[in-house]
Amino acid sequence: MKIDILTLFPEMFPGVFGSSILKHAQEKELVSINVVDFRTYADNKHHKVDDYPYGGGAGMVLRPQPIFDAVADLEHNSSEKPRVVLLCPQGKTFTQKKAEELAQEKHLVFLCGHYEGYDERIREHLVTDEVSIGDYVLTGGEVGAMVLTDSIVRLLPGVLGNAESAVTDSFSTGLLEHPHYTRPADFRGLQVPKVLLSGHHLHIEEWRSKEALRRTWQRRPDLLQNRPLTKEEQLWLKEIEEEAKKDL
Repeated sequence: MKIDILTLFPEMFPGVFGSSILKHAQEKELVSINVVDFRTYADNKHHKVDDYPYGGGAGMVLRPQPIFDAVADLEHNSSEKPRVVLLCPQGKTFTQKKAEELAQEKHLVFLCGHYEGYDERIREHLVTDEVSIGDYVLTGGEVGAMVLTDSIVRLLPGVLGNAESAVTDSFSTGLLEHPHYTRPADFRGLQVPKVLLSGHHLHIEEWRSKEALRRTWQRRPDLLQNRPLTKEEQLWLKEIEEEAKKDL
């Protein structure tokens, strides 16, 4: 995969992209991450990329020319037509499902805005996706681009040491992930559930599935509203609800 990030502040990225999983993924050539200062594409001697909004109002608006030319240059040097993703608080909220969808692409371009916003012609004629990482406003799209890059790259084959890790993550199955335990089995009187020490893989998987359902019901019941439950999960959910009533 190739990821290009168009930004006015390329100095923000080396720490994140030069560490941990993202660093190893690039070293193994599983992904190429290229951070581009789109100010260099401005067609004026002062490399000005923004201007006052027509009709008046507060703030400055990013001009279309530098961004259109930057994307055209990236497309020219690519064997695949890229998916152009605009980081914007008006976009659809980013989800694990969206990360899985974008992880299937060969080339992604992330647009990081600043100031009051983008010239609408960028949104209408250049962008394929508009994404927001939450219902709040940041000073720019750079942090959002880091979030998207991290969540997408970790889904690429060979990036994680254990391929099952991404499959069982929270939200990947529609549920939050089950609890985890490690050594020692007895930590200051706090015990690991016996089923995890039993060696009975079927029972362990059943426990994990039920606990994932329990955790989702406790913390994110909204996720269960549109998720079809199996007959077994329906029975578990009844048990979980009854157990909760007893604890009141």
